[in-house]
Amino acid sequence: MKFVIDMNLSPSWVEVLQAEGWEAVHWSTIGAVHAPDHEIMSWAKAQNAIVFTHDLDFGAILATTQADAPSVIQIRTQDISPTTAKDSFINAVVQYQEILESGALIIIDTHKLRAKILPLQR
Repeated sequence: MKFVIDMNLSPSWVEVLQAEGWEAVHWSTIGAVHAPDHEIMSWAKAQNAIVFTHDLDFGAILATTQADAPSVIQIRTQDISPTTAKDSFINAVVQYQEILESGALIIIDTHKLRAKILPLQR
């Protein structure tokens, strides 16, 4: 799997994902720091990458556009550092790998994990 990590997450996430054998790139190394979310989404779709973010706007974009790609993983916990959140992230990816490859929105909260198949239903 291939991931693009949004600007609102630390670049140190790249090492965490690569240690699991996944391709990962932080947006700051491939695009403009202040790029709009739709630009990141377009890049991810073209590259068959999954967007990893702390930003709720990506889910809203999927809902309003009825897009079937790219997959998005939103982490919605207070502490988004890799040292604290990596186990939750890895578990989510492993648990939902199949639907992530076909198109999904995965939401990681402090106490629960949710998955929605793309396109999102209104």
